[in-house]
Amino acid sequence: MYAPRTTPWPLVALFTAGYLAPYLLPTTVGRLERGLDLTPTQAGGVGSLLLLSSATAGFLLASRVERTGARTLARLGLVLAAVGYGGAALTTSVPAVVAGAVVGGFGSGTATTVAATRIAAEKDPHRASTLGLLSVSALAGVVYLTVPHLPGHGLTLAAIALTALAVWPLTARLPGGTAGTAAQTAVGPAEADGSGAGRLPYRRSGMVLAGAMLLWSMAQNALWGVSGRIGVDQARLSEPTVGVVFAVALGAGLLGVLGAGALGSRLGRALPIGGGTVVIACCIALSASATGLGSFAFGEIAWNTFYPVVLSYLIGLAASLDARGRWAVLVGSASSLGTAAGPLTGSVLSAQAGFPVMGAVLAVGLLLVAVPMTGVALHAGGRALLPGAVRRRGGHPAAVVAATTGTPSGAVPEVGAPEQPVVEIALDGAAVPARGAYDTAAATQAPGGL
Repeated sequence: MYAPRTTPWPLVALFTAGYLAPYLLPTTVGRLERGLDLTPTQAGGVGSLLLLSSATAGFLLASRVERTGARTLARLGLVLAAVGYGGAALTTSVPAVVAGAVVGGFGSGTATTVAATRIAAEKDPHRASTLGLLSVSALAGVVYLTVPHLPGHGLTLAAIALTALAVWPLTARLPGGTAGTAAQTAVGPAEADGSGAGRLPYRRSGMVLAGAMLLWSMAQNALWGVSGRIGVDQARLSEPTVGVVFAVALGAGLLGVLGAGALGSRLGRALPIGGGTVVIACCIALSASATGLGSFAFGEIAWNTFYPVVLSYLIGLAASLDARGRWAVLVGSASSLGTAAGPLTGSVLSAQAGFPVMGAVLAVGLLLVAVPMTGVALHAGGRALLPGAVRRRGGHPAAVVAATTGTPSGAVPEVGAPEQPVVEIALDGAAVPARGAYDTAAATQAPGGL
């Protein structure tokens, strides 16, 4: 009998609370610009500070989740998010709004760090991250349908704060010790006895992926941060219409994530990451040059359909590099740095060269970044060790045993350690001759019995 696959709902909820701020970035920046009488560059700078604070939390806490405890850090992050975003939503003082956004961003980053670390220790990190993307996309879609009909600069900030408060009760189900049990059971023998606890596997691949993710996320959020202005200023649409387009786009993203979850690893990671990034580049160029509802809606919807698909595979790739979740957090933090630079980059490029040129520059950058990301996916994914071998994350030698002995695939440990060579050992001495006759029937002894 196979053990039933349980859904890590506390991690999904924590993932949602951490990722909601980047998903609501366009309306947050637009509301700050109009509600506080800021210039587009100033509003984009506030958004960048928020996301930079989130990235800082990831870099600072990447190695501390196990020692401090997931529950403690998750609750700290949710409190900071609720206090920071809530305070920013209740004041019209620009310095206070900036301070609240920075505090709230650090809280979001802390929640994301804990979620990423624990998801990497799951047996199926791609499934857990897919559920998280579904949840945050659905919630952001509801906000985009609601906020444009209500006044005030802080509605999106208040929505993020309320989400953090709602997720708080679920943190009781997170481990509170110095090291989570899932992370302990997922590591290989070398790390289980402490001999390899300080070393990161796939160092070169992880560094390349982190650098590529920084640029990839910056390009995505450079457009996302100014998409509202493209719709209102260039496509001549009303704010409620733009909100509906964003909601529909996020709904299409739900379908994309569902498709990615159903597809799983059938195509590997290289094709969805490389090919999906090429499609995203084309969508960005189209959306940035939109002059009407049709082109704007098509570009945004197509882009948001493929973006979470590629992101889910990138999260799974980072998680597969290290079962302890360190690369998942570090790559995620690098992505957050790119996300932080995105709004300001988009604002500066669009102000200096216009939206169409900005889109063309971002599209070319994505095409260049697709090459190293695909290379990492090919290198870390590798090939099956033997024909017909069961290969899951990391290609542990136990996968070969499972393929040759009929062991259920769920029993194969999923670790992020590099592949180990299979060595043939020659045995001295003659083979034991087969018995000439059967003995009397008896009950089979237990393994290792005398």
